[in-house]
Amino acid sequence: MSEKKMSYCLDLLNRVRLNTKQVVIGELSLGGESPIRVQSMTTTDTMDTEGSVEQSIRMIEAGSELVRLTAPSKNEAQNLEHIKKELNSRGYQTPLVADIHFTPNAAEIASRIVEKVRVNPGNYADKKKFEEIEYTDESYQAELERIEKKFTPLVLLCKEEGTTMRIGTNHGSLSDRILSRYGDTPEGMVESAMEFIRICEKNNYHDIVISMKASNTIVMVQAYRLLVSRMLENKMVYPTHLGVTEAGDGEDGRIKSAVGIGALLEDGIGDTIRVSLTEEPEAEIPVAQKIIKKYENQHIFKLPQVSFQESYNPFSYSKRASSEVLKTGSSHVPVVFADLSEKENITQANLFGFGYNYSKKLDKWHIMDQAADYLYIGENKIDFELPGTISIVCSYENWKLSYREKPAYFPLINPELLSEMEYDSIFFLALKAEEELPENLGLYTKAIVVLESEYDNKTQLFRKSYLALLKAKIKNPVILKTDSKAEDAESFQIYSSIDVGASLIDGFGDGIWLKGKQSSALINTTSFGILQATRTRISKTEYISCPSCGRTLFDLQETTAKIRARTDHLKGLKIGIMGCIVNGPGEMADADYGYVGTGPGKINLYKEKTVVKRNIPEAEAVEALVDLIKENGDWAEVHSD
Repeated sequence: MSEKKMSYCLDLLNRVRLNTKQVVIGELSLGGESPIRVQSMTTTDTMDTEGSVEQSIRMIEAGSELVRLTAPSKNEAQNLEHIKKELNSRGYQTPLVADIHFTPNAAEIASRIVEKVRVNPGNYADKKKFEEIEYTDESYQAELERIEKKFTPLVLLCKEEGTTMRIGTNHGSLSDRILSRYGDTPEGMVESAMEFIRICEKNNYHDIVISMKASNTIVMVQAYRLLVSRMLENKMVYPTHLGVTEAGDGEDGRIKSAVGIGALLEDGIGDTIRVSLTEEPEAEIPVAQKIIKKYENQHIFKLPQVSFQESYNPFSYSKRASSEVLKTGSSHVPVVFADLSEKENITQANLFGFGYNYSKKLDKWHIMDQAADYLYIGENKIDFELPGTISIVCSYENWKLSYREKPAYFPLINPELLSEMEYDSIFFLALKAEEELPENLGLYTKAIVVLESEYDNKTQLFRKSYLALLKAKIKNPVILKTDSKAEDAESFQIYSSIDVGASLIDGFGDGIWLKGKQSSALINTTSFGILQATRTRISKTEYISCPSCGRTLFDLQETTAKIRARTDHLKGLKIGIMGCIVNGPGEMADADYGYVGTGPGKINLYKEKTVVKRNIPEAEAVEALVDLIKENGDWAEVHSD
């Protein structure tokens, strides 16, 4: 990997915010040295002036610094004037953003009314038919000229009116043309935006913001990194809008958003963020604010800069090569730790939160899909039999006195005890990420490293250890351990997700060990949620659910809850739930099944990106989805003990 290609990040080992071009949106500055801005989007019909105004006010009072509204046609674009006028009359000057997809004339109308217009390159000048087209260089150039002709009028209008533009690429709505040449890739996402950026620059228009959204966090992070690398090469770095699209609801949506957005903020990328939850828009704001708050008043361990000549590829996922020890490392999915070391007396009931349910009557363990792989007991004792799927880790003294001869019990030691261990013995080695690796670590081939730090810049410290292991060609498995001080559940989920998310996206980490003040059940579901969000271990159904907007043709929150209630036992299945056609077909390519609004009270069902059932009445659509899953052999019945 050349140093040039690593230039997406100013310093891999010390967080340095990228100094982007500053743009002004109404009275709000964005980029440059401005604070990271928080925004959301209304879910009301934009033709409903009163409803849109009331919801906008709720968002603004929750802390939204920009308010986005959909403008799918000329009528909605024109009505933005009434919404803006009413907000202004009530004393609200927050900039408004018009969200445009298929209608250039609506964008042109909106550009004269609101402070910012968002266009999606995949929808603005292209129609999506999922056709693979063979282009010659000449025919491809002709398409670019067609796009330029269609897009330039909006560029000139925005330049004339002083309106900012977001060029917002979505992984789910890349044009057939881009897909035909670049495939369904981060490279295709970046090129889709660059085509529009070049047209803006040709017209000397630079008041633009760029986004690279995807529901897959790995794709999303890689796309933003590639984008920034390209912009740095071109010496014009525009501000970026960060978001994981269709993140879902509840803890899944929060964890997924924190993983993707946090991984980029850790590298200094991001000028405004939107957390896309299938909830009321004002519920998104506190989550976004907590993500940003993580970077305030941090306890930082300063690291020297590093040479990038022999490091990993940040633009393509590749799991670090590690050796197999027990059920950890090599081709194994990342493991999850349960920590009961602070319990006074450990009983079978203490394991329930970590996925193990003991029936005293039957003398039987029920092991759930999200069951921890290792249990750390510290100085405690276990006086009951455990299922064979879990291994026990304890302190060195406890192991030496009580468990040395017992299978499935292993010690956790500090580096000063290394000399007491046999080279081929299995043990866990606690290392501080800010310290250097033990010189003789490579000799202990069956040691599993537990990497932790009390400092807040864990992403950089874990990365420093990753690079050191690569350089030394040491392949011991590594567990990433964090101990969060967060008081509330949501903050714990967000901060834990950020602390280990970027490392997992970069292929580093053979397991995670989360600690905190929260319940065992919350810690455990967060652990598995992070692995699911980084696509490194799938333990439950995944819902790719959009956050709703004025285009939505049914109640997304209610429908998502109904679909989840019927399908949440289908481990590993990905179900897309889309309010309208804008991103529906594209996101279906990343899902196994799709439920997409196609008209008032009408639903289309997809198998991957292909429509298989059309115009199903909404009242029948959830059961029709279940039937479709059954027809394709992906259904499993729920069995109770």
